[in-house]
Amino acid sequence: MSESKILTLSFKAGRATPKDVEEVERYGFSAQEIADRLNRRTRWIDGKNVEARIYLYPSHKRYFIEIVPPKVTELLLLKAGAEKPSGDPAHQKVGNLSIEDVIQVAIVKKDELLTRSLKKAVKTVLGSARSVGLTVENRDPKEVIRELEQGLYDDILKKYEEDWNI
Repeated sequence: MSESKILTLSFKAGRATPKDVEEVERYGFSAQEIADRLNRRTRWIDGKNVEARIYLYPSHKRYFIEIVPPKVTELLLLKAGAEKPSGDPAHQKVGNLSIEDVIQVAIVKKDELLTRSLKKAVKTVLGSARSVGLTVENRDPKEVIRELEQGLYDDILKKYEEDWNI
């Protein structure tokens, strides 16, 4: 069994069970370990429908998980409790997020953001928040980006580094 295998599954974020991924056991992997990892990666959007691809490399005893969550804007609006984006984001705000909400969305979207840096991913998500009319910490996300670049959120980012590296 030296070839690779790709499994695709849909599940409720934060609620994957070993039964959902039991097929991985046929290739020598732990269904519990993979279900736990899926749940850790998606716990901040608990209950949302999510798709994942699990790339199995049995001959190397390695695997890689790719999460395909909803769009960034959908996740941000969900976190803010807003139903839809602002038609005029410069003047009409539809909700507010904490910096931790933004970090969590960045982690969930890690596979699509094309950066290895949590800080850069957060900057990207902040830009999306601004474009749909959301504030962050009751301020324009552009201000929060400046503060992020100055290191004001480094302690909070450090708290999430382990989750970013899953």
